Amino acid sequence: MAESIVALAPADRHRVVAEGFAEQVAAVSDWDSPAPVEGWVARDVVTHLVEWLPGFLAGGGVTLPTGPAVADDPVSAWRAHAAVVQALLGGPSAEDTFTHPMAGEHRLADAVDRFYTADVYMHTWDLAAAAGRGAGLDPDFAQSLLDGMSGIEDLLRSSGQYGPAVPVAADADAVTRLIGFIGRDPAWQPVC
Repeated sequence: MAESIVALAPADRHRVVAEGFAEQVAAVSDWDSPAPVEGWVARDVVTHLVEWLPGFLAGGGVTLPTGPAVADDPVSAWRAHAAVVQALLGGPSAEDTFTHPMAGEHRLADAVDRFYTADVYMHTWDLAAAAGRGAGLDPDFAQSLLDGMSGIEDLLRSSGQYGPAVPVAADADAVTRLIGFIGRDPAWQPVC
């Protein structure tokens, strides 16, 4: 991710973030390699992203078509899923009002951007770490996410979606600070 994605429209941001995640997916050589999320392996990172968005959207009455199973082919599963999401964001329903019982009311494109694309961005680090690679994440977007989440930290932590923050150096870059904020150890390495 060479240039900042902060100013992009939701469809464009998803395309860039999903392509960055796809690069990590393509580089995984061991799908059973441990991931930084406790109890997860590399395959679980892809499974999470492919499975949770359809459930989230269904809560607001939007149905996504299913694709290949991650268990059978994580690369094809991600490719198909990302294409379906991109088509949704590029289609006329992206402007529709989406109402979710837990997330409230948003324009559909904004709901996907806020809750899903940001999640793909953060899990890109998890998958890269599981494969022993750098994630190449946009630091400006990391800072933007940090700025948005810092004000609701108690809510995020009480939701169970984030573990306790991992302390990082005061002068750490934005990506490192974000990874620590969401409860990952930025120095995590796969066990060989």
